[in-house]
Amino acid sequence: MPQIDAPTASFPRIAPVGIAGLLVSFADRLSEPANRAALAFRAAIEAEALDGIEEVATSLTSTFVRFDPLHLDHATLSRHLESLLKTQDWTRAELPGGRRHFRIPCVFGTDMAPQFDEAAQVAGLSAQEAIASLTAARPRVLTIGFAPGQPYTGELGPEWDIPRQTALTPRVPEGALVVAIRQLIIFSAPTQTGWRHIGQTAFRCFRPEAEEPFALRPGDEISLRAISPAELERIRAEDQTGQGGADVEVIR
Repeated sequence: MPQIDAPTASFPRIAPVGIAGLLVSFADRLSEPANRAALAFRAAIEAEALDGIEEVATSLTSTFVRFDPLHLDHATLSRHLESLLKTQDWTRAELPGGRRHFRIPCVFGTDMAPQFDEAAQVAGLSAQEAIASLTAARPRVLTIGFAPGQPYTGELGPEWDIPRQTALTPRVPEGALVVAIRQLIIFSAPTQTGWRHIGQTAFRCFRPEAEEPFALRPGDEISLRAISPAELERIRAEDQTGQGGADVEVIR
């Protein structure tokens, strides 16, 4: 993943969120180092298992800590987090262990993903070049958000720094692959979107019936394998797991 827009000297910084939360921010815009820092810092806090911390989560560039105000207060927890921040350069930290790589079959274009050609044109690529670029990429799950289990992944190469649409597409289906601003999303539910619908998968990001409802976690990586519409329909007919034909391996 290319390193761009590294965090500035004003970061990291800690800010209160309501009466029972703190937000540790590593940058004010997305970058690989800032996302790395957020993921690594979250893992470090979770490993401490400090009494009174009830939840730790990450956004694109920040780590959120929710605490029980009967056990901790903002000042005490802020001092603890400041000490932890000083232990290393978190933008260069090792990513958390247990991350996984998902190889997900995907139909590019056709009636299943009607905005693929438009997106490729905006990116300055032919259809063949666009598919080659997307299938060669291995973006990281940067965060989960917007809808249950929905991954924001990136960053793609600079050619994919394409804007959102000026109008919303009224509806794309579950498993739709969309692109904008160097990121890919696989939608976890049917929705409207301003991102261009370039691919279609049978991968279910949200599986409420499963012991672990969110299929992907921040820090996981994905890659895409181009398939035909007929193969996608076969996968849909045969798959009972929600994996959508994806192969999974633990990175480390």
